Amino acid sequence: MEAPELVALLHGRRVAVLTGAGMSTDSGIPDYRGPDSPPSNPMTIRQFTSDGAVRQRYWARNHVGWRHMDDTLPNAGHRALAELEHAGVVSGVITQNVDLLHTKAGSRTVINLHGTYAQVICLDCGHTMPRAALADLLEAANPGFVERAEAVGGIAVAPDADAIVSDTTSFRIIDCPACGGMLKPYIVYFGESVPKDRVDEAYSLVDGADALLVAGSSLTVYSGFRFVRHAAALGLPIAIINRGTTRGDDLAAVKIDSGCSPMLTLLASNLDLCALCSAQRNNLHTNRSDGDQVVRVDGRAAHVGG
Repeated sequence: MEAPELVALLHGRRVAVLTGAGMSTDSGIPDYRGPDSPPSNPMTIRQFTSDGAVRQRYWARNHVGWRHMDDTLPNAGHRALAELEHAGVVSGVITQNVDLLHTKAGSRTVINLHGTYAQVICLDCGHTMPRAALADLLEAANPGFVERAEAVGGIAVAPDADAIVSDTTSFRIIDCPACGGMLKPYIVYFGESVPKDRVDEAYSLVDGADALLVAGSSLTVYSGFRFVRHAAALGLPIAIINRGTTRGDDLAAVKIDSGCSPMLTLLASNLDLCALCSAQRNNLHTNRSDGDQVVRVDGRAAHVGG
């Protein structure tokens, strides 16, 4: 497997990375929109807040699913990005995932755009608590629930730590221990806005980069696509690794239709890391080119920038 266009495009540049659910499929977490993804209807904030039965079902399934996500290990793609960051190639990762796998892999600069599965927040008073602490309370209120669910088998965990559990009608949910209000996983549901300070931090990461690499995202959701548009407006070369088409394909200088792990491993092994680190120490930066030729694996060509 080779990708000389990808290596050539990113060589000598400081790279900001945007990742989506396709980044974690090799760790056993399915995505929402990949070619082989099962039908899925992710939770919306309106459903969660307005329907008690939906909320009960969600917490019952999440009570099982979050444990599986907590045990999930990073894959070769996560490790490759961490290696590239340590070598000075990657400046940081903006991830749409809530699974914390970039952090587990050793990446240091990670912007969790949609939050993480590991925290819970009260929608009334703003109190936050670790998901593990809530798990203890839920287990006390529902003794043996996880064991019964797992005994049935066929547990499948979604990107938001939801899991398929058949019987949820008897599950008892827990209210906020501080005020008695409604608890919610500290993640951005469909229909919610990403906190402004998090968006600003992500924009700043792109502003300080020489290129943007998108890995494992169809860019269907604007919360991630905006950073691709921002990079294009700055004249930064954009590379996309994703199985299937993406919303940003027309803005990409290189588009590779592939899984993330093999391509990112290839990228980490092919870039001249030592030479790049030396160049950075001497404050040598490759100039951006507004007229970079667009090269695609499928043979089509276009132009980025001017």
